[in-house]
Amino acid sequence: MLRVPRRLVALGLAALLLGTGAVRPAGPQGASAAPQPAATLALVGGTLIDGHGGAPLRNSVILIAGERIVAVGQVGSLAVPAGATVVSTEGLHLLPGLWDMHVHLMLVGHGNYAYWDRTYPRELGRTIIPAAARQSLMAGVTSVRDLGGPLEELIDAKRRIASGEWEGATIYTSGPFLQHEPYPGTERFRWGISGAADARAKVKRLADAGVDAIKLIDQDQMTMEEIRAIVDEAHQRRLPVVAHAHRPEEIRRGLTAGVDDFEHTGMQTAPGYPEDVLAALRERTAQGARGPLYWTPTIDVLTNFSTRRDDDEYLDAPRWYQFLPDSIARDIRRSLRGLDTLAYYRFVPDRESTLARKFAQLRESGVRMLIGTDAGVPANPHGYATAEEMVTWVRRYGVDPMETIRAATFWPAVAMGVIDRVGTVSPGKVADIIAVRENPLRSIETLRDVALVVQRGRRVR
Repeated sequence: MLRVPRRLVALGLAALLLGTGAVRPAGPQGASAAPQPAATLALVGGTLIDGHGGAPLRNSVILIAGERIVAVGQVGSLAVPAGATVVSTEGLHLLPGLWDMHVHLMLVGHGNYAYWDRTYPRELGRTIIPAAARQSLMAGVTSVRDLGGPLEELIDAKRRIASGEWEGATIYTSGPFLQHEPYPGTERFRWGISGAADARAKVKRLADAGVDAIKLIDQDQMTMEEIRAIVDEAHQRRLPVVAHAHRPEEIRRGLTAGVDDFEHTGMQTAPGYPEDVLAALRERTAQGARGPLYWTPTIDVLTNFSTRRDDDEYLDAPRWYQFLPDSIARDIRRSLRGLDTLAYYRFVPDRESTLARKFAQLRESGVRMLIGTDAGVPANPHGYATAEEMVTWVRRYGVDPMETIRAATFWPAVAMGVIDRVGTVSPGKVADIIAVRENPLRSIETLRDVALVVQRGRRVR
């Protein structure tokens, strides 16, 4: 007997319901379920890369009701209901909205951290964070994970965007960094830890405020008791723990305590990761029952530093400064004159020759790598940085384009525990969808200029 895939059955049923106005059968108590919602927006004609990793769907039809996708099918088999707004996507390729898994919305590229922290604290919540989130959205980045910033301002921006009051990428945030001791002048967004009880209390405070993850840095300066307290308390509250991986001991201690996701390529100018670290990574990734060990390498900001340093026009791109006051935009431009003079990039030229090996070592260790950019650090603008990271993965480091796309769509949603809501273009999920003019499986560079952005069922670009 011929078996029809469940996904096609579901799509056909959705099409039938939409086309006839039928209701679902009565439930076990005899009460009739609510009718399938009528589509209000239809994206028709493009080729869909849905995020699941399978073959693209040509001549696709995506029906959206409110903020949810109600059906996905093809022209000729899935009818568009009367009254729906039709957007032709002929000639375009559609895919889930992108994620950037490592951003700092409190930063927008300025070259001097100490000056920035001293000068703009009052502007963070009312100007800078909303501008950075909106820059991301206009570039097709519908979700961002902010890993280190002021708690109140980030939670406020997260809620305002979720409610529709502000337009910007959906924010998942850790709030402040947790570390042994905050750097001078950074106490509002870097919280020091003094003992296991303090560690648990600060994780509880963050969780109660509504964060989505816990960010741990400089853990090689903490006691193991403190690190375990952070990880245990976070996991009890179903929050993933994200940790820096700049130094070998940060990784060793993070693995011992059960960190879920490591950030950055790290190791400075060392030629590669120590063998004991790689062995520990391989051992951890072999434990399938524990789920993936995630790693966000943020590698493009290092790989292409010299290219940006030598490009006189790089800092003049208007989208760098969208939605920012002119005075702040001018200040950022001034701060970036002579990128090679910035302390932030002092050792990067010496690191460039080591990056390919480190990237390969991470892939071979079995970690699940995610697209993240460190957007907001000097000369690394929001939105722009995400596509550049993807291009670098494919063109410089040989990652398959489909794997790269899923590292910016499907896997981030899995890592953040929201794959049931977002991350793929599937019936029942939130309609975060972008479209590009070329096939990203052949020309990943097309993601640099998205043609269409739909967020939560609303066309924003």
